[in-house]
Amino acid sequence: MRILALGDVVGRPGRQVIHDRLPELVREQRIDLVIANAENIAGGSGITPNLFHKLRSYGVDVCTLGDHAFRKSEIGPTLSTSERIVRPANMPASSPGRTYTVITTNNNIQVAVFGLMGRIFMNLPCDDPFAAADKVLTQLPSSVKVRVCDVHAEATSEKVALGHYLDGRASFVFGTHTHVPTADARVLGGGTGYISDIGMCGPYDSVLGRRKDRVLQYMTSAQPAPFDVATGDVRMCGAIAEIDTVTGRAVSIERVEVQGANVEQAYDADDRGAGNHHSGG
Repeated sequence: MRILALGDVVGRPGRQVIHDRLPELVREQRIDLVIANAENIAGGSGITPNLFHKLRSYGVDVCTLGDHAFRKSEIGPTLSTSERIVRPANMPASSPGRTYTVITTNNNIQVAVFGLMGRIFMNLPCDDPFAAADKVLTQLPSSVKVRVCDVHAEATSEKVALGHYLDGRASFVFGTHTHVPTADARVLGGGTGYISDIGMCGPYDSVLGRRKDRVLQYMTSAQPAPFDVATGDVRMCGAIAEIDTVTGRAVSIERVEVQGANVEQAYDADDRGAGNHHSGG
């Protein structure tokens, strides 16, 4: 089977490029399952139930999250009830949401999806991701051979270490969070398809999806500025892994990057305004 993982979806530009370009990519590449990191989908930070359902309607099968999972409090009930969205498994046990999900694709293949969050340079109280991975894997039925993990982390070294730790136990391990795609896609020795970061779905004429002028203002003058979502050079970035469904091992992995149209406005009514996005200071 062929699994497409899409990087952090940044605000309206990221949503738009997925709406416009994902169906064609799924057809051309014969994709069986689409996973997207959706923690930045609402105004550039957080996710709402409405936008979760919209992303699903665009063709995304499962959403993963990261450090901005709870930025919009109204997502809480959805995290607890939907099997199509998971939060990082090593968040505190009291956090709302599923630590993993098992879904059945249209061609009747069971796939487990879970996420982990790094602890290096990440300012959230999270548990050991290695131990959390072990716990999830022991809970999965042995009949579920295809297992996919989103490692949402800042440090490449931590992502690579988790990739090797999961080698032979997960089919596909992809990194998110930095919004910058890496050039290290490969199948590890134990049969795990791995890439340190799959980039973002959003505006690349930016600083990690944010307006260049605002970020530069803060970095050069130390004056706080709202880091508004940018609008130029919008792309849909991710990776495709081909998995042997009998063994659960990856056959191949490759990066994918699709150019989208620039958007005129960074926000719409679904973003509930720009009040909750990042700001300097």
